[in-house]
Amino acid sequence: MADANALDETLCGRAFKAFRAAFEEGDTTHFLALVNDDFHFSIPLPIDGWKERQVGAERFNELVRFEREILRVKFNPLIELHDDPFGIVVFQAEGTLSNQPYRNELAVVFEFKHNQICSFKEFVGMPLKKYED
Repeated sequence: MADANALDETLCGRAFKAFRAAFEEGDTTHFLALVNDDFHFSIPLPIDGWKERQVGAERFNELVRFEREILRVKFNPLIELHDDPFGIVVFQAEGTLSNQPYRNELAVVFEFKHNQICSFKEFVGMPLKKYED
């Protein structure tokens, strides 16, 4: 299991801590302070408008607002791997999705440039379609 204190000591760990705060608490301030001007991301949401590459801080804010409307989760980091310029955190997410119990294992891959996040890509262990009605 990843040690929370050890995670905080790396750029990857700081990125994940801020990523976690964004989705758990809705506070994107710390995460966006770590991104560069070319920031972009990809997420596995099977919804039109989210399937392609997303660009910019405002789009990240929209993602967090959108996900927090339907998803309430806590993240538990399991593994952190990092090597310039990438960092990977495998984590469990547990909570509710549309008021139904939700549990999944995910991975987020951060790409760094000049000690800033230039991108991230998220991978899910179980497709969200399993949770759809």
